[in-house]
Amino acid sequence: MFEDIFEFVRTQFRHADFIPLHEPRFAGNEKNYLNDCIDSTYVSSIGEYVNLFELAVAEFTGSQHAIAVVNGTQGLFVALKAIGIDAGCDVLTQSLTFVATANAIHYSGASPVFIDVDSKNLGLSPKALKLFLQKHTELHNDRCVNKISGRKIAACLPMHTCGHPCRIKEIAELCTENHIELIEDAAESLGSFYSNKHTGSFGKVGVLSFNGNKVITTGGGGMLITDDEELANKMRHLTTTAKVPHQWEFIHDQIGYNFRMPNLNAALGLAQIEQLASFLEKKRQLAERYREFLTAIQITFIDEPPKCKSNFWLNTILMPNEKQKTVFLEQANQQGIGARSLWHPMHLLAMYKHCQRDTQSNAEDIYRRGINLPSSVNG
Repeated sequence: MFEDIFEFVRTQFRHADFIPLHEPRFAGNEKNYLNDCIDSTYVSSIGEYVNLFELAVAEFTGSQHAIAVVNGTQGLFVALKAIGIDAGCDVLTQSLTFVATANAIHYSGASPVFIDVDSKNLGLSPKALKLFLQKHTELHNDRCVNKISGRKIAACLPMHTCGHPCRIKEIAELCTENHIELIEDAAESLGSFYSNKHTGSFGKVGVLSFNGNKVITTGGGGMLITDDEELANKMRHLTTTAKVPHQWEFIHDQIGYNFRMPNLNAALGLAQIEQLASFLEKKRQLAERYREFLTAIQITFIDEPPKCKSNFWLNTILMPNEKQKTVFLEQANQQGIGARSLWHPMHLLAMYKHCQRDTQSNAEDIYRRGINLPSSVNG
C-alpha cells in the first residue's frame, strides 16, 4: 500500500531526486520587483513595496489594516503585547501547533494553557474550550480568572492548522462570553475562509506567516491584520522601535521592537500575492486528487471542514497507528519523498510539560498517526 502512495506522489511532482514538502514557486514579477527595489536603494524597512504589500494583504483578507513584520512569531508576540498580555496572564491555546505559538506567549511573559483540538479539523476544539472554562474558571468583575493558577485568562490563541479553519465562530462566541480577547494564529491559512470570512479576521488580531514553506513567501516575514484602527497604530508603532515621527530627530516614547518587514522582502511578497489566486486553485486541484486516491485505498484524509474553504497548505493523512506512521515516514524519506510528521505536541516538550492542560487525547492521537504529504504548488 505504501508503494502505491509513493508512486502516486511521484506522479504529482516533477522532481528527479527529492520531492520537498512545500517549496516556493516563483513564476511572476519576483525578479522585476527585486531588481527595482535594489535600484531604489530602499532595501530595509522603509520603502514603497512594504506599503503596497500591506495594502494587498489587507484587501485580500478583507481587513481594514495590515502591518508587515519580520516573521509570524514576532507578529504573535506583538499582538499579545499590544493587547496588554504580561506575566500576570494566562493564554489559552492548543498543544498541537508549531512551537512559535507557545513561544510567543512565553516571550510576552504569560503562561500558555493547552486546550485539546478537534479530530476533524486539527484546530482548537470549542467543545474542549467550553468544558475547560466551565470547570476551571470563574468571572470576577468582567475578568476570567483561572481557579488553578489564580491568573487572569486574558487571551485565547487558536491556530488554523495546516490551513484548515478551526471552528472559529464558536470559539469567538465563548471568548466574548468570558471576556477573553481572541487572537488568531493564521500563519498557515492565507486563502482560507470560514463562512466566506477570511481566517484571522474573527478576533482582535490575526497573524499571517510568509516563511519559505508557506503558500506565498517573502523569504521570512509575517503580517498582522485587524479592523481596530487604534490597535493597528499601536502595533505599527511598536514594530518600528516606537519612534516618534520626525524628519531628523530620533525620539522613542516607549520600548519598541525592530520588527518591520524589509522592503526587499515585501517586493518578493507583492509579486507572490499577485499569483495567490492561481496558487490556491492549483493547491485545491492537488488536494482533490489526493482525496480521491486516498479515499479509494481507505486512508483517512483531513478534508476542509463544513462551511469552510481551506487553502490546503499541507495535505494531511492519518495512519491507523503510530507504528505504520513511523514506517511510512522512514520509507518515504528514503525514497526521496519529503513527507513529515505533525509537530510534537507542546505539552510533551521539556520547556512546556509543566504547563496546565486538559486531557489532550485528540492532540496526542493525531500526533501519533498524522503525516503531512508533499503539497507544493504544481503545474
